[in-house]
Amino acid sequence: MYRAASGLGALKQRGADTQMLNIAIRSASTSVAQRSSGGFLSWLTGAPSNALLPPDFALPGVTIPDPLPDHVEPDKTKITALSNGVKIASETSPGSSCSVGVYVNSGSVYEAPETLGATQLLKKLAFTTTRNRSQLRVVREICAIGGNAKASANRELTSYSYGALKTYMPEMVEVLVDCVRNPALLDWEVKEEITKLKAELAQASTNPESFLLDALHSAGYSGALANPLIASEASISRLNTDVLEEFLAENYTSPRIVLAASGVDHDELVSIAEPLLSDIPNATGTVKPKSVYVGGEYRRAADSSNTDIALAFELPGGWLKEKDYVTASVLQTLLGGGGLFSWGRPGKGLHSRLNHLVNEFDQIKSISAFKDVHSTTGIFGIHTSTDAAFAPKAIDLAARELTSLATPSQVDQTQLDRAKAAAKSAILASLESKASATEDMGRQVLAFGERKPVEHLLKIVDGVTLKDVSTLAEKIISSPLTMASHGNVLNVPAYETVRGKFSSK
Repeated sequence: MYRAASGLGALKQRGADTQMLNIAIRSASTSVAQRSSGGFLSWLTGAPSNALLPPDFALPGVTIPDPLPDHVEPDKTKITALSNGVKIASETSPGSSCSVGVYVNSGSVYEAPETLGATQLLKKLAFTTTRNRSQLRVVREICAIGGNAKASANRELTSYSYGALKTYMPEMVEVLVDCVRNPALLDWEVKEEITKLKAELAQASTNPESFLLDALHSAGYSGALANPLIASEASISRLNTDVLEEFLAENYTSPRIVLAASGVDHDELVSIAEPLLSDIPNATGTVKPKSVYVGGEYRRAADSSNTDIALAFELPGGWLKEKDYVTASVLQTLLGGGGLFSWGRPGKGLHSRLNHLVNEFDQIKSISAFKDVHSTTGIFGIHTSTDAAFAPKAIDLAARELTSLATPSQVDQTQLDRAKAAAKSAILASLESKASATEDMGRQVLAFGERKPVEHLLKIVDGVTLKDVSTLAEKIISSPLTMASHGNVLNVPAYETVRGKFSSK
């Protein structure tokens, strides 16, 4: 297996290279000074002078790379499938940095009752002790090259990413694969991270936005998507090394793993990664459990003068149904929203249909459209934070805006064109960094087996019509309502009352 050079050895080597370069520069300066006639200043004062190095002077042993062209065409994504099913995807890009990521088709939807919370705990255990490295060595190797490593997890995907200068790509790949494939899961580290996770989850449960999104899934779905991303303390307490190892063996299988990189040469990446990944067992692993959207209600009282409310409906088809997914993105931008300090963000501002409500009603602290989309389904709706007494009126306003999208005359072409332009801007902005481009590669290759160019997505946005908007909006609000509320919920209307506001559509 390829081993990364230690950080100390790399630094010593770079120190030696710098010392040799300084000697070469001093030698070159002396040589030029000896050959110099002194110039006008020497003639005028009669004193010798040292001449500066000319810009085109060649330093001994230093090769200057060719300059980049004025315009670099974006490279197409190249994909190589290993014999065991692991896929390696990459694209070249200008610049001195690169981003490498490992993406695994695993998340909370694959958790059983006895493994609830495993996804979040494994995310916390990323870049800890492996079978080949201590946690200290992992951290020192990452820091020695100025790298930035992180892990994230959601309901269907777990990702590990690493960014640094592209000259360190071999070391990056080796460390990243080692952390994903060979976690030691030491008992004391697992217990320590469980303690930290409990503290974080206790804090997250008081955050209305994240809490309501989890509550919408718990109430709105039957099956795997109802599994909480924010697991309970009791569930986390049941986790241990044996449970995590079993979860990894069942879900971190070769057909569900993609190694993606941006800013690297594909052939070089494959030559380094193939020996590290080709021996992963080619097993099917756990079959993805099914989920059915059913709708429902979740309300939680808390000591607060405000009420947070979310109204949501199903977005059928998920992101695998591209046209509806893109149209939903335009719908979200069309509604927009925000709070008192959200000017200038994509989909926000004077022209958003929800943001004017913040200015019109002082009782509304914030109101925004949202969507949370998965492979075959998703939810779309409006979240608002308001004074407790104003909750019924805020729900009326949110229902009015959602139902208006299903009425063709309520959205004109100017509004649609503005929303489409903002949606395209958000898509392009989200792919500006190498890290986000790498994640996009990993997600698409896992889902489609290929990466569709961004132009493909922009073309679908351009094709969205007023009829598409009203048709999808009507389909969305025709599904069962899911309602979640948090805070002072005494004035929140009954579920049946709110559902009746959409039954006429």
